[in-house]
Amino acid sequence: QVQLVESGGGLVQPGGSLRLSCAASGSGSIFGRYAMGWYRQAPGKQRELVATITSIGTTNYADSVKGRFTVSGDNAKNTVYLQMDSLKPEDTAVYYCNGLHLLTRTWYWGQGTQVTVSS
Repeated sequence: QVQLVESGGGLVQPGGSLRLSCAASGSGSIFGRYAMGWYRQAPGKQRELVATITSIGTTNYADSVKGRFTVSGDNAKNTVYLQMDSLKPEDTAVYYCNGLHLLTRTWYWGQGTQVTVSS
């Protein structure tokens, strides 16, 4: 089974940028076998979908992040990224990487990385 490890979170001022990484290991290449996504959960709120990238590279975004966030993947590094620009205080949350195995329909989650947008 795949292990997902997020990194890149931190404290950033409004209008700033961060790039989150999700490194996959333990199950070969995720590309072509998993649909990958980024979710986030703010204090007191439900976990919500932020962005997804399919096995063929199709991307989809929540309305709240369209035009500001970009999801991408690097096959050689077996890693998925979330580039976050023009960050707002309401983007503050724990961000989780998710992988859906396309054959078994099993979901895998990383441990999460904290993103705080504050002046």
